[in-house]
Amino acid sequence: MTKAINLTEGSIFKALIKLAMPIIGTSFVQMAYNMTDMIWMGRVGAKEVAAVGTAGFFTWLAMAIILIPKIGAEVGVSQSIGRRDADEAKKYIKHSMQMIIFLAILYGAFLIIFRKPLIGFYKLGEAKIVNDAVTYLVIISIGMVFYTINPVFTAVFNGYGDSKTPFNINVIGLIMNMVLDPLLILGVGPFPRLEAAGAGIATVIAQVTVTIVFIREARKRRELFPGLGLFTRPDIKHIKTIVKLGFPVALQSGLFTIFAMITARIIAQWGPIPIAVQKVGSQIESISWMTAGGFQSAMSAFIGQNYGAKKWDRVFKGYFSGLAIVSIIGIFATCLLIFGARPVFSVFIPEEEAISYGIVYLKILGLSQLFMCIEITTAGAFIGHGKTLPPSIVGILFNALRIPGALILSSTFLGLDGVWWAISISSILKGVVLSTWHILFLKRNPNTRQFRFRNIVYM
Repeated sequence: MTKAINLTEGSIFKALIKLAMPIIGTSFVQMAYNMTDMIWMGRVGAKEVAAVGTAGFFTWLAMAIILIPKIGAEVGVSQSIGRRDADEAKKYIKHSMQMIIFLAILYGAFLIIFRKPLIGFYKLGEAKIVNDAVTYLVIISIGMVFYTINPVFTAVFNGYGDSKTPFNINVIGLIMNMVLDPLLILGVGPFPRLEAAGAGIATVIAQVTVTIVFIREARKRRELFPGLGLFTRPDIKHIKTIVKLGFPVALQSGLFTIFAMITARIIAQWGPIPIAVQKVGSQIESISWMTAGGFQSAMSAFIGQNYGAKKWDRVFKGYFSGLAIVSIIGIFATCLLIFGARPVFSVFIPEEEAISYGIVYLKILGLSQLFMCIEITTAGAFIGHGKTLPPSIVGILFNALRIPGALILSSTFLGLDGVWWAISISSILKGVVLSTWHILFLKRNPNTRQFRFRNIVYM
């Protein structure tokens, strides 16, 4: 059994790194699911990438649903463990699991029922692209419970201080997806060539496998999972607390996806190739935001446990230690996207027209990577405090501004590039505004305002 990390004692730097690395690994595993799909679909053609990418917006929207119980589990478990209250931690786990199963069934049914008008929103034109997008969406929707419950399992283990177990389990799913993708998409050997349907089937099988392994591991964790009473009536008090914690972040995520859908509609006027480029480009860019997302979860768990234990010096120092780490990641991502644009993008779509679009996309978005990493990590710090409203306000405001920004800039000589600039500029502003807000929060908080920057020791 993997031992949980005690985040309330010892070296802050080492604790963050030790907790964050498996979480980052898990984030990369989740990113690799989509990347694997894109790489093999790219071998079929850019239009097939556009089909899967378009349907993928609705699985992306599922993240908003996941985040309500995910944040509730992560914060509830971490703060309860910090207070040494295992019974309260179990209550957060129970209610988070009940909530995600209910919401996943509801959302999956909605996607299946309204599949055609949802895909029709994008006006993709070609019948084959539309049909492939609808098929992929239906398959993923059937497996929606498994797709959404695994991140909640992961959040529970992370909040407890054990990030290695979910990493190991998610790797199993990734390996299965990587094996099944070429077999089902391209039709290798006795397997039929299913293309977009194959990508969806491979993902669902992999997610089902991950859920089964999580359940087996959960049965061993007697201090957390046994006796949850998942089939008993939920407690309204805990449901309200979970919704209060998770709803602002979920709203931000949902609106982010809706804004991305509207942006994709704007991009669609330049044809299906730019849509595919934006989808693939965002997957490449996820190298930085998924890494920062790993540190966000680590930061949330670290501050949550120390908040529960009332160790305010570690709360203060932990935030700036995390910023130092993600700043290095952000600078590396900037260099990769700007100077390695062509070789990186050509891995996904070998067509020269798509590559030329992709190079420009990556270089423009590369300028904002540092600020994006800072924003994501700072959001984790706020979440650890149980303050989910500030990152949600900043995220919603500046993500919403992408729409008028894209319309205005794309109507100038910049054309399609204006859309990429609107996205990049908004990311820079989010990083600056949210980190400034959090620093002011620390200065004004009676528990942390006595600490100064000179008190920070990275050890």
